[in-house]
Amino acid sequence: MHALEKILAKHAAKDKVKAGEIVTCKVDLAEVNDLYMQVIESFNEMGGKRVWDPEKVAFVFDHYAPAPTIKSAANHKVMREFVWEYGIKHLFDINAGVCHQVMPEAGLIFPGMLLVATDSHTTTHGAFGAFGTGVGATDLACILMSGELWFRVPEVIKIEINGKLKPGVLPKDVILHILGKLGTEAAVYKAIEFTGDTVKNMDIPGRMVLCNMSVEMGAKTSYIKPDETTLNYLKSRGVDEDNLEVPETDPDYEYSENYNFDVSDLSPQVAIPHSVDNVVPVEAVKGTRVDQVFIGSCTGGRVEDIEWAYKILKGKKINDRTRLVIIPASRDVYLEAMRRGYVEALINAGATFSAPGCGPCLGAHQGVIAPGEVCVTATNRNFPGRMGSTGGDIYLASPATAAACALAGKIVNPVEYIEEV
Repeated sequence: MHALEKILAKHAAKDKVKAGEIVTCKVDLAEVNDLYMQVIESFNEMGGKRVWDPEKVAFVFDHYAPAPTIKSAANHKVMREFVWEYGIKHLFDINAGVCHQVMPEAGLIFPGMLLVATDSHTTTHGAFGAFGTGVGATDLACILMSGELWFRVPEVIKIEINGKLKPGVLPKDVILHILGKLGTEAAVYKAIEFTGDTVKNMDIPGRMVLCNMSVEMGAKTSYIKPDETTLNYLKSRGVDEDNLEVPETDPDYEYSENYNFDVSDLSPQVAIPHSVDNVVPVEAVKGTRVDQVFIGSCTGGRVEDIEWAYKILKGKKINDRTRLVIIPASRDVYLEAMRRGYVEALINAGATFSAPGCGPCLGAHQGVIAPGEVCVTATNRNFPGRMGSTGGDIYLASPATAAACALAGKIVNPVEYIEEV
């Protein structure tokens, strides 16, 4: 069996499962974000009287944090009251950050666990060897009542990535390149395992970017085999290594598909409007006017991402016709960026910082775009209307490319600016 199958088998109290089989599993952690007031409404409609295990539930206010409308404020109020009434242990309020960042930081994510959340990018947690997947409100409400949910055991695709990345080429460029080659339907209800030397040499934030974007290929979940890098991160977050059961994929496991990518010669990539798999080298759209740049979200808002902006923009000024919005992925990220001097330097360069959260990534607030505007963003989706007006154009890129575009006021190759760092 694959390690992911072993996770489902264990949580279904079965010795063995196989792809296509329907199993009912006990969940280790259920997370609800503030997009999903319907979870509570469904819980009440189904007669919920108690939460199955308040220790294993988290509520995260990130998509509308701080509340930009009366409706979102009212939803937050009801959700807080639900958390307090049922004694739910983990409430990440408007001061915390994006769910996929704050839960690992809190030491809630570990190899071999089964995590279900009301967010499609829950695949992010495959970076830690967990089975993480997103579900809708009714499914999550059922979990709140029972602690269980049904799953169809997914086939597993192996994507092997080898080669040393050139300076200025980041994990975001790697996954955009793969998306461009395989397309948005390459892994519908399948799992993706990322492996190879490139992945092995990536830090945890880079691995999170790969796993985060795997859902853009339709993946049910993703997986990177835990290694020393994983365990060191978990230890830094208070996870007790001695209590972990890290499943191993059997040597004779047969993947449904195998893909190999050599990224030695990869250049910075960009997904052009209006699909995430519409990927070209940055050079192909070089010179395109840019009205706004956004660095943030569960894909591009970590310290390492803000560091790239700092490296490129320190001591300089962004183009006077371009806005740069930076939103740290969490409070911890924000504090670390402040300690390192990134925030002050970037504000002096012309950046606008907002409170940790999802903000403009989904067009909610804190920097949406107008009709006719062009945005280069380090986030994960670029369909019409994702970041505001349906009349805007969204280009997905790495934080390095995004920062360089803010400086130039147009789409440029960040490699040209690396020598200036």
